[in-house]
Amino acid sequence: MNELPRLILSRDHVHHGITPKELARRCGSGSLVRLRQGVYVDGPSWQALQPWEQYRIRVGAAAETFRGPTVFARHSAASVWGIPTMGRRHTVHALTLQNDGGRSRAGVQRHYAFPAGLKVVRRDGLLITGRVRTVLDLAAFTPFAEAVVPLDHVLRPDAAQGLAGLTKETLLAGIDGNYTAASARRIRAAVDFADPRSGSVGESYSRALMRVAGFEPPDLQHEIRDRTGLVGYTDYYWDGPRMAGEFDGIEKYLKSAYLQGRTASQAVVDEKLREDRIRAAGNKVVRWVWADLMAAGQLERKLAAAGVPRRRARSARWP
Repeated sequence: MNELPRLILSRDHVHHGITPKELARRCGSGSLVRLRQGVYVDGPSWQALQPWEQYRIRVGAAAETFRGPTVFARHSAASVWGIPTMGRRHTVHALTLQNDGGRSRAGVQRHYAFPAGLKVVRRDGLLITGRVRTVLDLAAFTPFAEAVVPLDHVLRPDAAQGLAGLTKETLLAGIDGNYTAASARRIRAAVDFADPRSGSVGESYSRALMRVAGFEPPDLQHEIRDRTGLVGYTDYYWDGPRMAGEFDGIEKYLKSAYLQGRTASQAVVDEKLREDRIRAAGNKVVRWVWADLMAAGQLERKLAAAGVPRRRARSARWP
């Protein structure tokens, strides 16, 4: 994540040398963006941010408007931990320790949490739920396909945040006493499916959509070799039809770790040559992009047309 622009608070206008009238004028011109009452951010900097970075800024803006201690949770806590989630414009989520329904207003949704055993962490100047509680809440209260994304992420070490990977045993140990039986079943299903081998948000979401659509589970990071040696590792592989699946996230052609000194156009050419070698080794290849994931049913149609096998019903198994 890029360094985020600082918030400008109207209550500190004397320190900034900006009068309330000047704040209003700058908002009108677009040089400032008003996030909440009394909270602003530099306009051009805001426009340059990715949606998830803007969301992180909105969480911080909400924190500036509360007088009492506030613990952020779910997508909001995930944004502070650097845990990816699906969706572009979530509400801000915070906890209440009073079981009276809480107060959800001004773009902030509050959820009751039983205080016993609740682990709260102070990070980046905010109070948030711990990593385990954060991803378990997401698994409990978001659709299965979305829940898999943060779970895959926390099972891997997070070098950018300097955090070790969590184990499935650690995650499952956090269920008891914190969730209803129905929520616990949803969590266990998502944790059981989660896999640290998934290489990106798009790969995790793709795999979860495959599961929902009823396709056979693929092998991940499958090694392909030909007569001259190692061709590479495919995102997905189905052994029966000898089918390789590849998710093409545009971000990989922009990351220096992937480019390794190449230009983006050189990387595209190298990827095409790699695919040619995969096919020449007797495999088929199906590719998809983010647009296929965002259009309902599009990935399912593309995989079915390519011949990716579906799971058999239990009643179809012959002794």
